[in-house]
Amino acid sequence: MKIVLIGTRGLPAAYSGFETAVENIGRRLAARGHHVTVYCRPHMVEGRYPVYRGMDLVYLPTVATKYLDTMVHTLVCTLHMAARRRPDVAIYFIAGNSPMTRLSRLLGIPSIINVDGLDSRRAKWNRWARLYLRWAERNAPRFANATITDSRTLQRLYRDDYGYETHYIAYGSELDVEVSGGEHLARLGLEPRNYVLFVGRLVPENNAHVLVEAFAGLETDLKLAIVGDAPYAEEYQRKLRAAADGRVVLTGYQFGDAYRELARNAALFVVATEVGGTHPVLVEAMAAGNCVVVNDHEPNVEVIGDAGATYPAAEGATGLRRVLAELLADPERVECLRLAAAQRARALYSWDEVTDAYEELAREVAGGHDGP
Repeated sequence: MKIVLIGTRGLPAAYSGFETAVENIGRRLAARGHHVTVYCRPHMVEGRYPVYRGMDLVYLPTVATKYLDTMVHTLVCTLHMAARRRPDVAIYFIAGNSPMTRLSRLLGIPSIINVDGLDSRRAKWNRWARLYLRWAERNAPRFANATITDSRTLQRLYRDDYGYETHYIAYGSELDVEVSGGEHLARLGLEPRNYVLFVGRLVPENNAHVLVEAFAGLETDLKLAIVGDAPYAEEYQRKLRAAADGRVVLTGYQFGDAYRELARNAALFVVATEVGGTHPVLVEAMAAGNCVVVNDHEPNVEVIGDAGATYPAAEGATGLRRVLAELLADPERVECLRLAAAQRARALYSWDEVTDAYEELAREVAGGHDGP
């Protein structure tokens, strides 16, 4: 098949879970003999690669502002795809792009969309953006031939609240990945099993500030590594840095070997987010054999099952601090949760199996069989 992956920032993956998903799914589809094209935003990716890991990359312009970047780029790419690429199926990402899936169909190209979590609930958007996103989320299954949700929680929401069936396809994780020997930890002033790790965009709903506050009252010699960044969130990040004590290390973005080394050597891995569906960093942390601690947001609890610890979001930093203290005082439990997390990731969150599901759905849609 000729398959286009569209709606993300592009490759190589260097920002969020959607880009990582596109890279992992796209390269596996290409290795299976499909012709895969990925559209990229020039200002969001490093380098210009005509082909990357078997995928054709196409760079097209956009309006690089907070509210127009994604939609303008996806529109331009959809028109280019129809005029120049003519794939058998287009796979879109991000619920806000759902109107473009309708345009794709009008132009004769079957479309699939992965809506991820409910982006309209993110604090970074103003009132008008949230209204648009709610409309786009609700109508995604009506616009596209098939809609993907990566959590059962979100799948139930679409069924119960919106009256639409969606396809559940999990997010994947890299298993059995070789990890470098420690130079990245040393560069950041960290030691194996001597730090608590947070990875994510530094925006309010991911609650890095809750973890910083919880850590401030925690009696421990461990450090806290905050990995991530975000455009258009400078004020939040300034406040986060002001609240951090001397044990907190803010590393900025870390990818590739550096990210894997950080993930494999943490004492505890905290996912404090309160919005969205399946969070990629959580699945990746489990695959890396971490003891994970999550906000009791329902999709987080769904992902970890009994292979991690939760804290009550309603209690904020106080509840998180208590759970962290309990785990640090019980190394035997921590080790049991490490093993359970790795086993659960292996059983449920494999990129190869995720790619199987995308490939099967793409064949159905390209063959004229709409999903639920």
